[in-house]
Amino acid sequence: MNSRTRRTALKTGGVLLLSVIAPGIARANQILAVRVWPAQDYTRVTLENDVNLKASHFIIKDPERLVVDIENIDLNPALKSLVAKITSNDPYIQQVRVGQNRPNVVRLVFDLKAEVLPQVFTLPPIGEYKHRLIFDLYPVNPPDLIAQLIEQGNWLNEAPSQPPLALSEPDTPPQARSAPAKPAATARMVTIALDPGHGGEDPGAIGRRGSREKDVVLAIAKRLKSKLEQHPNIRVMLTRDGDYFVPLHTRVQKARKVRADLFVSIHADAWVEPTARGSSVYALSEKGASSTAARWLANKENAADLIGGINLRSQDHQLARVLLDLSTSAQIKDSLKLADHVLGEIGSINRLHKRSVEQAGFAVLKAPDIPSILVETAFISNPEEEAKLTDNAYQDRMATALSNGIRKYLANNPPLARGRMM
Repeated sequence: MNSRTRRTALKTGGVLLLSVIAPGIARANQILAVRVWPAQDYTRVTLENDVNLKASHFIIKDPERLVVDIENIDLNPALKSLVAKITSNDPYIQQVRVGQNRPNVVRLVFDLKAEVLPQVFTLPPIGEYKHRLIFDLYPVNPPDLIAQLIEQGNWLNEAPSQPPLALSEPDTPPQARSAPAKPAATARMVTIALDPGHGGEDPGAIGRRGSREKDVVLAIAKRLKSKLEQHPNIRVMLTRDGDYFVPLHTRVQKARKVRADLFVSIHADAWVEPTARGSSVYALSEKGASSTAARWLANKENAADLIGGINLRSQDHQLARVLLDLSTSAQIKDSLKLADHVLGEIGSINRLHKRSVEQAGFAVLKAPDIPSILVETAFISNPEEEAKLTDNAYQDRMATALSNGIRKYLANNPPLARGRMM
């Protein structure tokens, strides 16, 4: 064997040797994607990877810092990009520092603007997502929802002589009205909870042009809030006012905390066939879904917690179960009345998918003491209706129709007086 042949043999042997040894060498994983969702409720940081990551964390005081150590990963460009994704308007994170703390362990140090109660947990793959490591930073002193509502307007100092709201008066020109406005039986403040579906990690349905349900329903909800609050004695709480995830039971709890008189959840439907079209209104059912399609939709909407990413370990399952199982026949009866009024109004601006109110077991409609409905404004999976949903004029017409339906219901079913005004 000459020297050239010997060198070739050694190289070949080396390759074979490495191929045998390599599988036994522990290789650090690398983060695939990083997302940050800042909100007044809490800030969420998401790290996505092919495998389930292990992490430990602790708080350092004076100044407030959250330290997270993630095992078996190396620093890479995706993880380094987290630094630039912390914005100045984040309520809880000032900045983040990222570094290789020791071999195969990356350390994140979050410099905080306020005391937080961190929740660090993992989520299994679902839909388009792979494994996710989640950091939720909740404030030690969470915002007071009622105080926030009061700050929006001069609620407590309204002039006693102010006339009650003519709730039956629709948002149409006077010449188009066939009858004089009917005043409400009481002038007390009416609180309405508007619930834009999905948000944050959960985009909802996505249209063929890339429109996201979570964006269009938030836009419609904000328009509706503005229209309702143009009238005296109505105030509105949004369960989310930005692009962040809110668990389904938290949406219900928010409405109950502000003692809402009505709860309206706003969505944009999707179906496997792009030809499906039209608007729909749903109420809760005690006895099962009114149709197979309604059951399918309820199951899909109830899966939002899995996609959005709920920390099951932190939930009080008993409390959530009690809250969501106390729905009464009286609540459902009032919900159907509200749904009928809303369905009649939105039918004037868009084709109805079903001409009657449907019912199913939507988790978000299970407040036991608040008439609650879910509105599917249109099919975002239909290209023509997707274009409508992203059109400012259609969003405005939909908000007007929803406002008219809500106010007609209140005119015919004035809320009972309370012991005091909040």
